[in-house]
Amino acid sequence: MSRSNTRHRRAQWKASTPDLAVIHVDGRAYQVPRRLVRAYARGLLPLPGS
Repeated sequence: MSRSNTRHRRAQWKASTPDLAVIHVDGRAYQVPRRLVRAYARGLLPLPGS
């Protein structure tokens, strides 16, 4: 692939914001990325703001 094609492809790429889901832990609601909901529920990741 040529250098110009690579640069053109990179210029088109845009990051998207993660899809947030609301989970309830100890009576409090937290918004976390949807793909990490299971990890937060199992206690594998610290909750945001704690």
